[in-house]
Amino acid sequence: RNIETKDAPAPIGPYQQAVKCGNLVFVSGQIAMDPETGQMVQENIEAETHRVMKNLKSVVEAAGMDMDSVAKCSIFVTDLNDFATINKIYGGYFLTTFPARETVQVCALPKGAHVEISCILHK
Repeated sequence: RNIETKDAPAPIGPYQQAVKCGNLVFVSGQIAMDPETGQMVQENIEAETHRVMKNLKSVVEAAGMDMDSVAKCSIFVTDLNDFATINKIYGGYFLTTFPARETVQVCALPKGAHVEISCILHK
């Protein structure tokens, strides 16, 4: 079952915002694209990370779940020097438990993004 919401950016390629498979929901990587304007939020890494997390949270909620349902996140960054800032903001979106995760530096992300985050939910 495909999951879609207008509260997160529409896919920019041949993929879904999220797909439910049994008790798992796989949320596609979110970048800092504003779903209302279609423009990237890139004033600074703080604003970009908040927009990414808001997009991720919107898809999670469209799946009928909350951030405590997140079992694992994958974080991709173009500069690991931004990690401390991203980590602090990311952590603020989880109220009771933190998911498993990895953080990987990559050479580039879509639309010039500096951070992209995907997740797997468990019901």
